[in-house]
Amino acid sequence: MQLGNMTFAPGAVLAPMAGFTDAACRRLAANHGALYTISEMVSAKALTFGDKKSAQLIYNENNPAPYGVQLFGAEPETMGQATALIQKYKFDFVDINMGCPAPKINSSGAGSKLMLDPKNCGDIVAAVVKESQGKPVTVKMRAGWDADHITAVEVAKACEAAGAALVAVHGRTREQMYQPGCVDWKIIEAVKKAVKIPVLGNGDIESAADALAMVNATGCDGVMVGRAALGDPWIFAEIKAALNGEPAPEKPTLRQRLEALRTQVYEMCEEKGEWVAMPQARSQALYYMKGLKGAAGLRRACCQLSHYEDLDELFQKVYDAGNR
Repeated sequence: MQLGNMTFAPGAVLAPMAGFTDAACRRLAANHGALYTISEMVSAKALTFGDKKSAQLIYNENNPAPYGVQLFGAEPETMGQATALIQKYKFDFVDINMGCPAPKINSSGAGSKLMLDPKNCGDIVAAVVKESQGKPVTVKMRAGWDADHITAVEVAKACEAAGAALVAVHGRTREQMYQPGCVDWKIIEAVKKAVKIPVLGNGDIESAADALAMVNATGCDGVMVGRAALGDPWIFAEIKAALNGEPAPEKPTLRQRLEALRTQVYEMCEEKGEWVAMPQARSQALYYMKGLKGAAGLRRACCQLSHYEDLDELFQKVYDAGNR
């Protein structure tokens, strides 16, 4: 798979997820084999207004994998202006959000609401490409807005024509939000057949077997993994092995899982300060507890994390519950 001057072997990338994929999360995924990572979505309009909080989302240090900044917005001019503004930061490509289903984002015409207007999608890509200083421009989209507006193929073709270098297709409509069991692989396949640029498949990839099945069924060039990677960054190595016909790597031990959480939270505290980081760490920690004995009590303990040192008490509870 080619993205600008970057060449990737078959594998998986980390999906951008607001509130989760901060610098520490992205670094962890990259260290475990994610092909590339993308920032949490950043408001183009807020950047043009000089919002410092939005700019902080772009921070990305010591990440060994290529890194993209994701912008969201509904106006081509504003998206172009924001792209010009972020050039002072270190990143490898620009990603455009055309998939977020959140009402707050859609109410402004951005996110998955863009799927109703393929022409505007193309105009946005063109504006971003113009200001990207040669960096590749990618797009993350949904299947469409609802069952009556399945526009992924039309949008993908408009984006390709405007200069997009890659599209990632989430196989649900906005109407379907994150409902389980409704990802439509045929839409991903249709997009792959309609464009010449690389296509990533996204939606309900929870294992290496899921990734391999999606690639075989749709012909997509790789997959994008979201929630399944939270608390389990080892999934990237597992998917890479499966797609390249290699033996599956060993599963992580409980100690390795807890040490990964400790490292992630430590880096969050270093980069944001404990006061900001620890409330966010609660949500991250919950994913590491998945499948453990005494999960209900462990979830309560995660929700009580206030200081970095509280992890020691959480880990003791993990072992006290009989996990080994």
